[in-house]
Amino acid sequence: MQSLALRLYGENDLRLERFDLPEITDDEILADIITNSICMSDYKATIQGARHKRVPKDIAEKPIIMGHEFCGNILKVGKNWQHKFRAGQKYGIQPQLNIPGREHWAPGYSFRWIGGNATRIVIPKEVMELDCLLTYDGDAYYKSSLAEPVSCIVGAFRCSYHFRPGEYDHQMGIKQGGSMIILAGAGPMGLSAIDLALHGPEHRPGRLVITDIDQARLDRAAQLFPVEHAKTCGVDLHYVNTAGLDDPVAYLKSLNENKGFNDVMVFAPVPALIEQGSALLGYLGCLNFFAGPARTDFMAAINFYDVHYMGHHVVGSSGGNTKDLQDSMNYAAQGLVTPSVMVTHVGGIDSAAETTKNLPEIAGSKKLLYTHVSMPMTAIEDFAKLGEKDPYFAALAEICGRNNGLWCTEAEQYVLTHAPRLEEDA
Repeated sequence: MQSLALRLYGENDLRLERFDLPEITDDEILADIITNSICMSDYKATIQGARHKRVPKDIAEKPIIMGHEFCGNILKVGKNWQHKFRAGQKYGIQPQLNIPGREHWAPGYSFRWIGGNATRIVIPKEVMELDCLLTYDGDAYYKSSLAEPVSCIVGAFRCSYHFRPGEYDHQMGIKQGGSMIILAGAGPMGLSAIDLALHGPEHRPGRLVITDIDQARLDRAAQLFPVEHAKTCGVDLHYVNTAGLDDPVAYLKSLNENKGFNDVMVFAPVPALIEQGSALLGYLGCLNFFAGPARTDFMAAINFYDVHYMGHHVVGSSGGNTKDLQDSMNYAAQGLVTPSVMVTHVGGIDSAAETTKNLPEIAGSKKLLYTHVSMPMTAIEDFAKLGEKDPYFAALAEICGRNNGLWCTEAEQYVLTHAPRLEEDA
């Protein structure tokens, strides 16, 4: 069976091409993909090519399929997995496989026949053996695609930890009812973190401060998660543009009764932000470095006097685990979180290469792909203007307008029904 996929051959060498998939073995599963969302990690893999930690050295001869935030339908199941899966099921995949001896291998980075920017894939046995193929019963494919980035936030919240003075029993998770600040927190992952902090069922701060230097992003965050709504969730929420502050640390501490914070999360790989985060920590505070840097020699200073005397500590995580992903799917299905707050652009697979290569320069948050259709990567806020001449975008503008300007199940169904298709189903 043929697939149309975006494959990586080397640094900045992305190619959208058709090719034949191998016949599945008894240990494999054939599946299609309906949605994939593009991650900043895809950009990092693209610019680094074989230098990337997760990418094999021989991609020039054996290219890998890009994308790791995807959802689709199972098409055919090898006999060794027919007791657990069946054709027709929707699925999601936990890309953090942690294969013994190949701990950094993951779909979207390391495999020839599985990745999110494709119409059809072969799921290798390792995914099933490690319980990383998850069935999904939600009403929209995009929600499962976005469950992967949400799971990264869930994992970050869970891997933070605290302990009481004189005790060594780690209490996992952000401090319940404590003070939390997210630096560079108005981007796509920051929006998900705000959503989880306000509405998640596990750990909820009593005070939450979100900083950024982009006022437009802060305004959008405040529109989606108003301060007044946060109060009804029991959270004292503040949005702060730190660009014009003479002493950001002093001002931010003033929002927390002139004290340091229990939890500081850094959502951009900027040394100055890490140093700022170190200065913002309170007694026994936890600094969570969430943003993955592109440079292998990335370093920043933290205050080791405070590590010794104030109990400051640092954690980090690279993606969520399988439980995090399953829980993220369930949170979305139950309406606890709204993953569509991350989506600002929607396009077809023919927009994947340019979007990935230019991701840092494209304004907005998450870029969502529908892999079987042709559509330029388009900002949701531009639908109405484009709709003045194109009824397709006019319909999408009307649908999203009824949903507070957000992507939604009805919009997905419209795309799958009306967008031009790049290939006929084989």
